[in-house]
Amino acid sequence: MSSRKAYLVARAVVANPADREPFDSWYEAEHLPLAKKEMRAETAWRFWSRSDVTVHYAVYQFPSLADAVELTSTDAFKGLLKHFDKSWSHIPRTRDLIENVQIIRD
Repeated sequence: MSSRKAYLVARAVVANPADREPFDSWYEAEHLPLAKKEMRAETAWRFWSRSDVTVHYAVYQFPSLADAVELTSTDAFKGLLKHFDKSWSHIPRTRDLIENVQIIRD
């Protein structure tokens, strides 16, 4: 069994400034907690890019790449995509699965 953590990174582009505050509030209070629970992620984070203020990231940590890959075919995952689209179908997003291959700590 691999000890490498894996992550699902969701990137959304919230181009309309009027959408940013309601999107941020919705993601914070509703979507991130629901997604963490439904995907059984170990940890979940959210970020706003400081290089491009329109870009929002959500990152979910899993025990392994196999766990992350398996989750993308579940009904729970498909339900989360629908949950997002119900409120924000006009906001483009992408997803990426990444695997940690190196950590350097002090």
